[in-house]
Amino acid sequence: MNYQNSPMNYENSSMNYNNSPMNYHNSPMNYNSNNGVYDNSGKRIGYEVTAPSGVTNVFDNNGNRIGYSPSKR
Repeated sequence: MNYQNSPMNYENSSMNYNNSPMNYHNSPMNYNSNNGVYDNSGKRIGYEVTAPSGVTNVFDNNGNRIGYSPSKR
């Protein structure tokens, strides 16, 4: 229910270009990306992006928010 962590907050939405899979930085096609999230077998399952508020959002490769880590601030 905390708006800072909510997917309703634009900072946490894949509609925000910074979080979008259309952004090359987040793309699985970018082999130099350092924000990939991988499963135990090494398959890339998504990416993470830290919002300006400090919340770390985890998205699958299609841009669906699948998790987050609250701000450490």
